[in-house]
Amino acid sequence: MDFSILIVLINTLSQIFVWIIIASSLLSFFLPPYHPVREALDRIIDPFLTPIRRVAPNAGMFDFSPLLLIIAVQLLARILISILSF
Repeated sequence: MDFSILIVLINTLSQIFVWIIIASSLLSFFLPPYHPVREALDRIIDPFLTPIRRVAPNAGMFDFSPLLLIIAVQLLARILISILSF
């Protein structure tokens, strides 16, 4: 069975999610926390970042949880794609 459409969909959704994570991280430097764009992105990203922030150690003023989330999303996408293309 050909899963090429599903593979493309998984790849596209994972890339869009990664870009949303990057945008949310970058906008946190420039926009106030109650800006509508930042609130919308935070509503999407925070449910995924909160468990990572509980587990990941604190690195001073740096928050590495978005980076860990990007790695997890990419890893999960690659695993799903390799399973479907097998």
